[in-house]
Amino acid sequence: MSKPKLFYAQASPAARSTLLTIAALGLDVELIPVNLAAGEHLTPQFLKINPLHTVPTLQDGDFVVFDSHAINSYLVNKYGKTDSLYPKDAKKRAIVDQRLHFDSGIVFPRLGAVVGALLRGGAKTIEKDKADLITQAYQSLEILLEGHNFIAGDELTIADFSLGATVSSTNAAIVPIASNTYPRITAWLSRLQALPYYETNQKGVDQFKGLIQSKLA
Repeated sequence: MSKPKLFYAQASPAARSTLLTIAALGLDVELIPVNLAAGEHLTPQFLKINPLHTVPTLQDGDFVVFDSHAINSYLVNKYGKTDSLYPKDAKKRAIVDQRLHFDSGIVFPRLGAVVGALLRGGAKTIEKDKADLITQAYQSLEILLEGHNFIAGDELTIADFSLGATVSSTNAAIVPIASNTYPRITAWLSRLQALPYYETNQKGVDQFKGLIQSKLA
């Protein structure tokens, strides 16, 4: 049986959340880089796999799934030796799902608004209103972390991978996180950075930061 294939871009926070999930599960996956700047995600070959032309995209045999949140839950459900990263308990899973939706519906789109303005809109600065929305997301995240080591409780889950990849990117390149203002976020990011496979995220954070800085006047 052929191993799963992941189409990804290292700078993409969404793709990095899946790389973290793969690393945490110890999976053997064929990694296929997609050059977004060169338009490789818009080729007929890629559009046949994913008509929404997004990364990451997972191909597991004849099954294809896109959107990192869906991919990550699928990988744990199918390949996880335990359910710790995505608990089967209804209440615990609901909290993880809520945090995943917090990323997909609030935090990541606010990052995307900044990236879109710089990469496609011709902006040369990070607009204050967009930065303020990211700051508001930090305020919510700080509250959600109260009394917990990780974003959905005291155990590491795929919600940490999704939000961690997004927030580490905004912190590095858009709105820095002040440790005195957001001590819980700072401590949480430090816990993620201590993971033995965190380098797969840091490498992409560095690429993302370089990309953003290259567009600023």
